[in-house]
Amino acid sequence: MNSKYISTIRWKFIWAFLLSVFSGGILLAVCYQLVNSMVYLNPAPPSAPYSLILKWIINHIGSAPLMAAAGIVSFLLFFFIYTRKIISYLEEITKGIQQITKLGESHRIEVRSGDELGVLAENINIMSDRLQHSLMEERKAVTAKNELITGVSHDLRTPLTSVLGYLEYIEQDRCRDETEMRYYVGIAYQKSLVLRKLIDDLFEYTRVNSGGIPFVLAPLDLKAFMRQLAEEAVPALTAAGMTYEIEDDTESLWIQGAPYELVRAFDNLITNGIRYGRDGKKLQIGLSREGDEAVVRVSNFGEMIAEGDLPYIFERFYRAERSRSQHTGGSGLGLAIAKGIIELHGGVILAVSGRQRTDFIVRLPLSQT
Repeated sequence: MNSKYISTIRWKFIWAFLLSVFSGGILLAVCYQLVNSMVYLNPAPPSAPYSLILKWIINHIGSAPLMAAAGIVSFLLFFFIYTRKIISYLEEITKGIQQITKLGESHRIEVRSGDELGVLAENINIMSDRLQHSLMEERKAVTAKNELITGVSHDLRTPLTSVLGYLEYIEQDRCRDETEMRYYVGIAYQKSLVLRKLIDDLFEYTRVNSGGIPFVLAPLDLKAFMRQLAEEAVPALTAAGMTYEIEDDTESLWIQGAPYELVRAFDNLITNGIRYGRDGKKLQIGLSREGDEAVVRVSNFGEMIAEGDLPYIFERFYRAERSRSQHTGGSGLGLAIAKGIIELHGGVILAVSGRQRTDFIVRLPLSQT
């Protein structure tokens, strides 16, 4: 017989039953011989109390009922003894479940057997680990939501306060002439554009991370796609006193992608390179193929990103310069949006920064067709 069937809890109870019957039978036989010896073979003095009690029971109740009652009692006694470990383990599992059901508490049950109870304990431990993971994720989600609200409130308040301040100045007719009024209107307009950009970025970030993007994937020539984006960035590059160059060592790079979303992702990387790479005067875009992946590298040659900042630059509202200035730090959502879009395409994005250059490296799966 297969050992895995013998080690089940069903067979353990069968063995406990058989052992209880066997042990009870032996005990009953010993007791019978002892009583028979005390009453008939080596009778005690007639005045002995136990002798009188035994004779009265035998004469008035009978040996058979007495043996049956003793057999039942002995069987139950041995059955409780032989199943004590199983029952205590079951009680331990029950207490463990009660401990786990208390919100926020972690508890592991020792797996001490290979039967159904051991499997149950192992599954409960897995459930406990998953529950703890879910609770941690829930706490992180709550913290992230609070941080998101705080960040949005801060970034919306700054330009909005400026807009309201300048409009109030104009509304109260405190301008000396039309030229001054136009000056303040121009500032309010620029602040309004910043406000709209932040709202657009926030909407895009929420849409990407909530899975609300109805992706329509289509074959996309990544080489032509990146060249077009680079050409469209020429005005911004010129305004920053920069040029671009493309390093391409592949014949073709075709992927399955959603063009609109990828435009947003790579445009954010290019814009970030322009914002922080002015001192290097150049933006470099590298295209290559590694195995079954297309690799896009957007590089700038400005100030390096501190090693302590690199793990966090793709988080929302994180700015490596520690300033919330809209002029240098943007909305703080561009890289987070890019990361979300790339990951929804099954790719990965990372940043590497040294004294000479900073690279944003994107890896996307190549099209199978």
